[in-house]
Amino acid sequence: MGPSRTTILLAASPALLVVVLAGRAVRADQATPPPAPGASAVAAAAATKAPPAAPAAGAPSGTASTSATHGIAMHGDLKYPSGFAHFDYVNPKAPRGGRVRQAAVGTFDSFNPFLVRGNPAAGMSRIWDTLMVSSADEPFSEYGLLAEKVETPPDRSSVTFTLRAQARWHDGKPVTADDVLWSFETLRAKGQPFYRAYWEGVAKAEKLSDRAVRFTFKPGPNRELPLILGQLVVLPKHWWATREFDKTTLEPPLGSGPYRVESFDAGRRVVFRRVPDYWGRDLPVNVGRDNFDEVVTDYYRDDTVELEAFKAGEYDVRPENSSKAWATAYDFPAVREGLVKKEEIPHDRPAGMQAFVFNARRPLFRDRRVREALGLAFDFEWSNRTLFYGQYRRSRSFFDNSELAATGLPGPGELAVLEPLRGKVPDEVFTTEFRPPVTDGSGNNRDQLKRAVELLREAGWKVDPATKKLVDGNGQPMRFEILLVSPLFERVALPWAKNLERLGITATVRTVDGAQYRRRLDDFDFDVVVGNFPQSSSPGNEQRSFWGSAFADKPGSDNLVGLRDAAVDALVEQVVSAPDRKSLVDRTRALDRVLQWGHWVVPQWHSPVDRVAWWDLLGQPAKVPTQGYQLDAWWVDPAKAEALAKRRGKSATP
Repeated sequence: MGPSRTTILLAASPALLVVVLAGRAVRADQATPPPAPGASAVAAAAATKAPPAAPAAGAPSGTASTSATHGIAMHGDLKYPSGFAHFDYVNPKAPRGGRVRQAAVGTFDSFNPFLVRGNPAAGMSRIWDTLMVSSADEPFSEYGLLAEKVETPPDRSSVTFTLRAQARWHDGKPVTADDVLWSFETLRAKGQPFYRAYWEGVAKAEKLSDRAVRFTFKPGPNRELPLILGQLVVLPKHWWATREFDKTTLEPPLGSGPYRVESFDAGRRVVFRRVPDYWGRDLPVNVGRDNFDEVVTDYYRDDTVELEAFKAGEYDVRPENSSKAWATAYDFPAVREGLVKKEEIPHDRPAGMQAFVFNARRPLFRDRRVREALGLAFDFEWSNRTLFYGQYRRSRSFFDNSELAATGLPGPGELAVLEPLRGKVPDEVFTTEFRPPVTDGSGNNRDQLKRAVELLREAGWKVDPATKKLVDGNGQPMRFEILLVSPLFERVALPWAKNLERLGITATVRTVDGAQYRRRLDDFDFDVVVGNFPQSSSPGNEQRSFWGSAFADKPGSDNLVGLRDAAVDALVEQVVSAPDRKSLVDRTRALDRVLQWGHWVVPQWHSPVDRVAWWDLLGQPAKVPTQGYQLDAWWVDPAKAEALAKRRGKSATP
């Protein structure tokens, strides 16, 4: 007998929610969230060479100049061999069934998550498959999903994907090479700007057969681009033929993945139903995953209501991103009685950078001394002690919690990268380890403010004796706005603004709704914002989108800073073209140093653990991979569900 059809109520990640509602914003009082699936690396340029001749008929096969495999690693060998049974961090015998309800804050108005416009519903990635899928226990490796085989020459100047013959859309039609090519061209032409960054290095995309597609790349070494093409979300060309892709829609789209949109209440609820005859159910990359029959996302008005709903048992798993809530809100009867479990689950993924981000398109923030001075007014130690209950670490690197972070002074490998840029990057890159200022946590950071005054004076600012305001040479006062999407972050921004006021600076804090916030970010209509630059263990072309001059003025791009710097562009290209792991580490550390000493952001904090609370009716795999816990590998434990239902005085079957 299978497991009973138990209702599970699961909280969606608040961090992911805000990304959906507000572009690249992050939740107040949170550590950097785990990257979304497929976000481990995004790339856009690669080496090119005449592609090998296509076979006369049918799907291509390996030749002396190419290697055809079940997967591909960025550097080194794959962990999982051909014919592997399942990933190590899943339970292949996990029971399937039940209903899982997620919680989200805000609203949604579209089922098309690929556009700049609209607020897409959370969880839409469940309905579409990609060519390949990343493992969560390797730096960056992918294994075939829609593609049964990936083929590359030694220099990775092209990549060929052969689709599985059994791959099907939910309407029963086969997934074809035409779907792959249409998806690639449509996303590049009409999708969010980062798709153009993804694939800017693709010279040609061609159909070799009904099941085979080859992408040929532009000149220049880029080992990552074949993996980036593996992350392509394949969409049904025949379904979109009668619809406008560049318009928001609330018509449930056709997919090929493990779930479909079953029903919805616009802006309030989405119900995803597992496809019973999903074509890829038994593939090694899917074994032990997607165990719930139904996934429901209910939207709540705000974080407070969402948390109270969890405490009331209205959903059963909550990734907690608020240190205050983690420290104070989980002393309720269900926790004391053991009905609710809470755990800090360690992870080894790069923390990335969460920070106050200066918009360097504004003249005020173009002087590095001004940016450094403003950063000196942020007292992390006081915030961590009084607001965060000592749960966070100060971020100092754009690649914290990994070997990619630049620490100490540059070693020989880094110097080889940096020396050609001497005089074009800050001198401190070569002489001084970057460390954010440290206070005693008392809230009286006089030494930092004194240094800030010196820097501002050097930059041409002085205090007007009459107004006590900091003014420039023309008598214009320094003032700017800190734009927020959540009122929870006001308790972080307001103390910073108070310290800035002591310097004679007027910093106003403004909180707006998610839709307005996203529009303002997409249009770069802000002075300072809380931004998040998520990183992976294998950085690559996503760095172009973050820092590249070409993206500084593209609406909706991830270059929030508006950075236009030839030295940074050169470093990004070196990261993209790294031929092996050692050179990737050296080049990434070099980029990190230059970004650190640019003072483009005021670093905030991160956590080396995932904080999770759940009602005790779920089972989890024994092993947690380096990327952190994988919620899609959890399941309903029938015995636990029945026991919990009895203790609640309810039936386990809804």
